[in-house]
Amino acid sequence: MIRIKARAPTVRGAALPTLWGAVAVVYKFGCPLAQQNGLGPRIVTSAVFFAVGTGLIFHVRRALLRELRQARRVARAAQSVVLRPLPPRLDGLNLAAAQLSADRGATVGGDLYEAIATEHGVRVVMGDVRGHGLAALGTVAAVLGSFREAAHDEPELGGVLRRLERALARHLRERARAEHPAHGSPEPDHPVAEEFVTVLLLEIDRDGALRALNCGHPWPYRISGPSVEPLTRLEPLPPLGPFPLPAELDTQSCGELVPGEYLVLFTDGVEDARDSQGRFFSLPTTLSDAVGDCPVSAQTVLRTLFTALLHHTGGKPADDIAVLVLRNDRSRAGSHLLRTRDGDTCGSAARACPATDNPQPTTHR
Repeated sequence: MIRIKARAPTVRGAALPTLWGAVAVVYKFGCPLAQQNGLGPRIVTSAVFFAVGTGLIFHVRRALLRELRQARRVARAAQSVVLRPLPPRLDGLNLAAAQLSADRGATVGGDLYEAIATEHGVRVVMGDVRGHGLAALGTVAAVLGSFREAAHDEPELGGVLRRLERALARHLRERARAEHPAHGSPEPDHPVAEEFVTVLLLEIDRDGALRALNCGHPWPYRISGPSVEPLTRLEPLPPLGPFPLPAELDTQSCGELVPGEYLVLFTDGVEDARDSQGRFFSLPTTLSDAVGDCPVSAQTVLRTLFTALLHHTGGKPADDIAVLVLRNDRSRAGSHLLRTRDGDTCGSAARACPATDNPQPTTHR
């Protein structure tokens, strides 16, 4: 838990109010003008006390603003640790992500995302905690902390998902004990027992093969040229929390993300956003307009999407919003070299394409 403690007033901070008070007392009891009952002396006396009161108000206001700025700096630093910024490039993939909280002044809410380059491929998580704003921040921290460890440790995507499920269950038990120590665990009719998290896990191999596990989350959109289509239309699993995962987890194969294609992951706050007339936001149309006829960076797609979204909602979204745009900037030849270096002998050389003149740099996280 993060606690921001107010500092005790210093000698310097207390000197100005004391000085203003001393001026008022000296004028009232030491100045002959203040003892007179005429209209002129009364006006002067009122002006003096008005000036003293105004000075005290401005001093208190300045002190409060200073404390508020300090609290915001601490909050931004803590929130950036929970939902840390993604690198612009990750193992040959161009990334861009942003989050908008429904709570005013908060930079993190109930949405979560992360992308990590591992020996098993690039693994991505996108999730949405029940509720929104700062109240969901504890659950976001528990799920993301578990993913950052499990993504490296677990060879299978199903193992990562089970680790997230256990981390969420522990968090809910601890939260129930903190809120109601007599219970010891979340009861069926307890509010904590109704908490859930939608989670989408993606794994992108070095050859672009896509695998996914989805627990109640919207499927991402794949952008291939002018086409904008859902990655798959398979029925997802239930969200994490209310129901246990099945004994057998079948990772879904979602084809291949070829060089130049995009994936756009998002939370339901995007497609559920409405304008003043109650019309829903058209995400596929906006993505198609953002890409246009020529390739653009993931950052450009994200910026265009958020601009259109804020314009649609009048700058006041009703729910937390998170978007992660991923573009495959790898070359076919680069993917072939990576597979050959790792000992792939399954005909990759026959599938490799000629190298481009300007291969993209690769940054490993």
